[in-house]
Amino acid sequence: MNKFCTFGRSDNKSKDTQSALLLPDISLSQGSDPRIATCRAKLQNKRSKLNQEINKELRLRAGAENLFKATTNKKLKETVALELSFVNSNLQLLKEQLAELNSSVEIYQHENTKDVMPMIPLGLKETKEIDFRDSFKDFILEHYSENADQYEDAIADFMDTRQAMRTPLRDNSGVGLLSRYYNQLYYVERRFFSPNRSLGIYFEWFDSLTGVPSCQRTVAFEKTCVLFNIAALYTQIGARQDRLTAKGLDAAVDSFLRAAGTFRYINENFTNAPSMDLRTDMLEMLIQLMLAQARECLLEKLDLQSTENRSIDVCFDLAQEATQLSECYNNVYKLITTPSVKDYVPYSWLALIQVKKEFYSAMAHFYAAKGLLQKNEMTSATIQTLEFLYTVNIAAQVDNKIWENNSEKRKLLGKAHVREALILHEECQRLHRMCRELKGKQALINVLRSAHINVLQIYTTIDYDDNFREVLEPLKIQRKYNMIVIIYGYMLEPLKIQPSTKFQLSLTPPDFTIHKVNDLFRALGPVAIFSAKRYWTAPRLIQLHRGKQSEGFGFSVRGDAPVIIAFVEANSLAEHGGIKEGDFIVAIGDKDVKWSCHEDVVTLIKKFGNTLNMKLVTPMDVDCFKGEKSMKETISTHSSSSGISSEISGSASSFAQHFSHNRRLPWNLFKRNMSYKNSKDMYNNVIFK
Repeated sequence: MNKFCTFGRSDNKSKDTQSALLLPDISLSQGSDPRIATCRAKLQNKRSKLNQEINKELRLRAGAENLFKATTNKKLKETVALELSFVNSNLQLLKEQLAELNSSVEIYQHENTKDVMPMIPLGLKETKEIDFRDSFKDFILEHYSENADQYEDAIADFMDTRQAMRTPLRDNSGVGLLSRYYNQLYYVERRFFSPNRSLGIYFEWFDSLTGVPSCQRTVAFEKTCVLFNIAALYTQIGARQDRLTAKGLDAAVDSFLRAAGTFRYINENFTNAPSMDLRTDMLEMLIQLMLAQARECLLEKLDLQSTENRSIDVCFDLAQEATQLSECYNNVYKLITTPSVKDYVPYSWLALIQVKKEFYSAMAHFYAAKGLLQKNEMTSATIQTLEFLYTVNIAAQVDNKIWENNSEKRKLLGKAHVREALILHEECQRLHRMCRELKGKQALINVLRSAHINVLQIYTTIDYDDNFREVLEPLKIQRKYNMIVIIYGYMLEPLKIQPSTKFQLSLTPPDFTIHKVNDLFRALGPVAIFSAKRYWTAPRLIQLHRGKQSEGFGFSVRGDAPVIIAFVEANSLAEHGGIKEGDFIVAIGDKDVKWSCHEDVVTLIKKFGNTLNMKLVTPMDVDCFKGEKSMKETISTHSSSSGISSEISGSASSFAQHFSHNRRLPWNLFKRNMSYKNSKDMYNNVIFK
């Protein structure tokens, strides 16, 4: 049977069978618990209260500034100016409190990682509750000409989902809740948000870093903020992993890469966001920060796996990986110190990134020293690796005897690396002491202290002979291209280690197809056709009565979901009854057929016998009848999205095929000079005349 793609259901199927064709019924509130009392939830609750206070002070300041500009009374101006100073002081104090909350990164860390370098997670954006009920019901009544009371449950479910996603759990179920709400916005935006009309609904979200509220009417802003919270949840999930195990480190790497991929998706698909934490420069900094933290976990995993058997080659690999990580944090430090970003992030973040930059540079020299000071014989492969450890080819500048086993000059190079690591660790502790917030983070204190002790142990075990004093006071040093050149076997400081990595990180973009949802407003019809962007006449009741079965109604139907009037014969009952070519059949009798397939509609019409009652709507989009090419382009535009449900592309394809054929049929099965028996297929192009 030659027919279009169908998503309708046969009339003889039960409601249970019909519901089985839908997606599994997943509780949209799953992954949310507003009563949960974890430390992270309490911290977010404090942040929410501060956001409300900041919003209140901003409104007071805006009102005082307007009054100051409008009044001409000198005494009143002095009073308003005094009030403005108090408001600005209160606002500054509230922002400092919010910055302290954003600096509380230790709350998000795993309880068993007290001796592991803390990560930087992000807090969630807060939003206010919105009542969609009146706006949606008015739009359904006016635009779709439907009884809005039938959709009260659907509207309530959508509002419950939005309320639940305001308090997501800090795990994958919370990410699933936010993703399901994001997917539901796909349908809601197309059903209710027309580009030519405003519903009076405003989405207000608070900046996660400053607490300043931002408000817009577009669903795109709502989507962006939901995506930001998905990325922020991933940062919290990554920070709370047990990084003392390989499994926990793998999970942390995956979470940070997913966070970076989500930030990149926001940066590429949503622009001109009013909130500071959604601007391009801020998102780029967050992307690089998440990539650096993922690489940090990979370095920790390599260090963990090689603890028992750490050869010279592994030490050199660790040295290059640590240098690469230090360079990554150096890039993050440059991004976070730009004027457009520095004023909005907590100072503790900047200080911690600077500490990590110096810390992993020190670790690189520590690993290099561990390799050089080993007494194991160096193979030819190890010597070749060592030659590529530095940023210049020192083989041409250094006597080749430095690579000889147990060479004193090789030991000199190792001692110089130890000395450089010790200097850098002392610099880390100095930077740590300069930041008040970092001084209270016990995990960071333990890490810095432990690393410093390890370097001191190697430092104290080295023989304090004349050779080591030669490291400090060389007889002759020559600089060339800002690099140290070794002459007569003496050196002042180690050469710079070449950054290199064996790990190629790939950002993981959000996958919306994992969390599929049902269209809560499915009863309105296929969303590709019955959407806020399209217009049609109000449904009209058509009643046709023929005298006998052979007389016919005089129209033909074609397509699926919805079925369209393809042809109306001149001077027929259909033409006199008001049926037009291109009309959509939305109901037959009391049965809604917007989702019904071609065969189901034909069967229903035949059941009515000589009297037929139908509800039709006439599309008002002129472009629908301008030809095959324009219609296919229009449909492809409306159906291109995140691939939430096959219903969208299916109904769009059906709609395109409605108008891709000529409005007149190439042949008519029920012409008076043709018999029924001449047809092999009565349901291909069915004509009731």
